[in-house]
Amino acid sequence: MDQQHHILFVDDEQLLHGLFERLFSRHGIRITACMNAMQAVEELKQNQFDLVVTDFMMPDMDGLELLAHIRQEYPRTRVIMITAHANVQHAVRTMKNGAIDYIPKPFSTTELVERVQKVLAEKVEEPDEEVVATKPRRSRSKQSKGEATYIGEHPSIQRLKSMLPVISKNRAPVFIQGESGTGKEILAKLIHQNSDRADGPYVTLNCANLPKELVESHLFGHRKGAFTGAIDDMTGAFERADGGTLLLDEITEVDLAVQAKLLRVLQEHEFQKVGSSEPQKVDVRVIATSNRILSEAIAEGIFREDLYHRLSVFPLSVPPLRERISDVPLLVNFFVEKYAELYGLPKKRIDPELMQQFFQYSWPGNVRQLENMVQRGVLLSADRDVIEAADVFNAFFTDANTVKWPARGHGSEEESSRPMKLQTIDDMERYMILQALEESNYNQQQAADRLGISARTIRNKLRRYREEGHIS
Repeated sequence: MDQQHHILFVDDEQLLHGLFERLFSRHGIRITACMNAMQAVEELKQNQFDLVVTDFMMPDMDGLELLAHIRQEYPRTRVIMITAHANVQHAVRTMKNGAIDYIPKPFSTTELVERVQKVLAEKVEEPDEEVVATKPRRSRSKQSKGEATYIGEHPSIQRLKSMLPVISKNRAPVFIQGESGTGKEILAKLIHQNSDRADGPYVTLNCANLPKELVESHLFGHRKGAFTGAIDDMTGAFERADGGTLLLDEITEVDLAVQAKLLRVLQEHEFQKVGSSEPQKVDVRVIATSNRILSEAIAEGIFREDLYHRLSVFPLSVPPLRERISDVPLLVNFFVEKYAELYGLPKKRIDPELMQQFFQYSWPGNVRQLENMVQRGVLLSADRDVIEAADVFNAFFTDANTVKWPARGHGSEEESSRPMKLQTIDDMERYMILQALEESNYNQQQAADRLGISARTIRNKLRRYREEGHIS
C-alpha cells in the first residue's frame, strides 16, 4: 500500500469528515480531515498530500485564501474547491487562481470519487488557465494514448459495437441514453477515436455539475467584463473542441434558454460568446448523453423536443448491467487486471463463490459500481492471488449506494430487499443520522455523541427532513 494516495479534506461540517473517510477508504485513498483552513495550513507543514479538497466558505480564512497559500508554498499540490454558494464569481476566481476543479454542492458521491480519482491519476503539471470547471484537465497527448475499450459480448453490446464504425465516419450528432454507470462516456470516446476527427480535440462538459448560470459561459465562452467576475476572456467548450468532438454529458440538465442557443449552434454551426455580438463559426461534432427517459423529460417540458430531434440523428441506448449479466465475468477480469497493474500487485483471480455473488447482484450502479467493487477487492486482497467474497462484501465497507444486499429477480420479498439509494452527500448524511438515532433508541444526545456533532444539529436536521418529507 506504499502507493496509497493521501488527500487533505477541509470543511467545517464535522459530519462530512467521517463520511469522506469511509467513502474514500473504500477506494484505497487515505483522508486527513480539518475543520478550517488554519488547521489545513498546519497539516500541510507536517505532511505531504497528493490533493487538497476544500470548502469555499469557512470562518477566518476562506477557500480562496487557502488556495492562494497552497499555490505559493506548495505549487505542485493540486486543489479541488467545493462550495454550497456556487456562482460565476466564485468559479472564475477559483479556476483563475489555480484550482484544478470546482464542484458545487450538492454533488453525488459517485461523481466526487470519479473526479478525485481522475485528478490523482494525472501527472502533476503546472496550473493551466484553460482548465474546465466540470472535469479535471487532461492533455491531448494522454487522450491519444488512452484508447477507450467497451467490454462485453452480450448481443445488445455486440449490436452497439457493430454500429460504431458507421456512426463514427461522419459529423452527425449522436444521442446516447442509459442509466448512470452504464458506460455512455466510453461509447462517446470510442466514436471520437474511430472518426476522422480522432487527431482533433475531444472535450467533455458535464452539464449536471455546473450551476445553471455557469453553463452558457462554459459552453460558449465569455468576454472580459461580460458579467461581474469576468476578469478575462474565457474560451468555451465549443471553441476548444473546434475541429474535434464535444461530449455534452447529461444534457437534459441544461436550462431551456441555453437549449435554444445549443439548437442554433447545431443548425447554423456558429455561436456567440457571452458579452459579444459577433457570431463565431465552429466545426464541432456533438455527442450528448442523458440518464433520463427522454419522452418523460420532453413531456415535463424540461427538454426541447426540437433539440432532441436535432441531436438524435444517431440515437443509441445502452443497456443496464442487469440486462447483460453474462458480461460480468469479462468485466470483472478486465478490472482485476487493470487495478492489479495500477497498484503494482500480483496477478489475481476471482474466487468462484465471489463470482457467483456477482451474478446474483442487481447492480443498481451498473458497470461503474462493479468496477468500484473489484477495485476494493484488488486492494484488500493485497499480496494474495485470489480475491475472496470477504474482500469485496466486507461489513466495514458498506457500499455507498446500498444499505442492504439486493437480490436479482422478482417477487414481493425480493423487492422489499432492494437497496436504498444514497446518491448524494445529503442522502448519506441523512442515513447516518437516522441510523444513529435508531441505534440509540432515538436519544438525540447519544446519537449526536456517536456522530461527533451537537444535539442541536440533530434537531435542526430532523426539522429539515420533516419539511422535505423524508420523515413523518
